[in-house]
Amino acid sequence: MYYRFGKFFYFFSVLVFLLTLLYFYAALPAQIGFRLDHEGTVLQDYEKSTFFYGLAIGFLVLNLATVYTPKTLETKTNQKLHRLFPIGDPFRDYLLTWFYSFGGWVNLSLSLAALFVHAINNQEEISVSAYSLWFFSIPVVLFIWVGALFVLLFKKIKSKRVEIN
Repeated sequence: MYYRFGKFFYFFSVLVFLLTLLYFYAALPAQIGFRLDHEGTVLQDYEKSTFFYGLAIGFLVLNLATVYTPKTLETKTNQKLHRLFPIGDPFRDYLLTWFYSFGGWVNLSLSLAALFVHAINNQEEISVSAYSLWFFSIPVVLFIWVGALFVLLFKKIKSKRVEIN
């Protein structure tokens, strides 16, 4: 049941990323600065298309990596994983929820990366410091999410030990 909410969050985050990437791509200058010194002078820059394709390829690779495991569990392709988390097991629902929501957080962090590059290159319109809370909160959320996976797996191992005894 919960994994449907995780799936919705994941697909919503895909939509947010695509809209964010397209919007910020249109608003960026031809040369994008990535490194600035303390005076605001660009130290390293790339072409706009390099940024777009790099972020799009990173998006595809990260999404394939995060969605592969839940898809193999849902389609019963991975028999070992299916035996460990059979249909009807409450931990199966939690694991699917975790993977889809983790993919959603990864997509939102990529959207924030696009926002960050946009903020660096459009200092007169948008200040980077205005979004500093978001830039620092995403790594914290991802760290907590990985910790939640370990808690979930620990509880599953504990429940298997109880079944064996």
